Amino acid sequence: MNKWRVELRRGLDTAVHDDRVLPITRWVARIIVPFLAAAFLVLYGFPTRTTELFAWTIRPEMTPIIMGAGYGAGVFFFYRVSTADEWHTVAPVFLGITTFTWFMAIATVLHWENFNHTHVTFALWVFLYAVTPVLVPAVWALNRRTDTGELGADDVRLPRTVRVLGGSLGLVVTVSAIVLFVAPDLMIGVWPWTVSPLTARILAGWFALFGVVNGAVVLDERWSAARILVQSELLGFSLVLVGVVRVWDNFDTSNVLTWGVVGGMILYLGATLALYLGMERR
Repeated sequence: MNKWRVELRRGLDTAVHDDRVLPITRWVARIIVPFLAAAFLVLYGFPTRTTELFAWTIRPEMTPIIMGAGYGAGVFFFYRVSTADEWHTVAPVFLGITTFTWFMAIATVLHWENFNHTHVTFALWVFLYAVTPVLVPAVWALNRRTDTGELGADDVRLPRTVRVLGGSLGLVVTVSAIVLFVAPDLMIGVWPWTVSPLTARILAGWFALFGVVNGAVVLDERWSAARILVQSELLGFSLVLVGVVRVWDNFDTSNVLTWGVVGGMILYLGATLALYLGMERR
């Protein structure tokens, strides 16, 4: 055991400032992917069957579709973590995922009675959100030591305007997510589709993830640090908008917020795609 600890410490020491993804980070990513893939298949593929297939019953279908889309984007992200050569290209998203796992863990405790305690997916849910709130930030803290923070020879800088707008949007969304998590009744009364206190808090967790990862662009000017984040967001928002079409009957079309939420997602997806194509050309 002592020899193993010495080797681990030696490996970490030699990794400082070489920007590589540590083996432990790759293994954590590989372990998480199957959990997220299963959640994506159940929630996005069968949003009407959460009672029999998931840890708790979720109604209506738009909420599990959003959750499934997020987990689908998570599969892509953690796959990229497991294959990435440079730590800084995936680092910012870890901050958002850490925040998200804390929200999920707290929501689980607060709404323990809403879960199907006899279902295997409940055990998996509890395991995932008992472990990841500690594991994900620990991996980030270990691996961040390798980041040089320097602009590579073939890298480009994110425009200052993009960083300011992204950071401002991230701050607003994160603060809003915290408020909605603390006071879910604020969402229940106005949201475009029906939500319960539990699903309101779960959605707030997804909003917080989005807010924190967007806020993280302020911390790093390298486009290479944002590329995988942007790719994940493009996938996630595309899946959500496809889901909107699938279950449009869930929406209250007389609610002005319906058009604000859906229109905002379309605009954000378009702007993000334009940013991605523009930066890749550079």
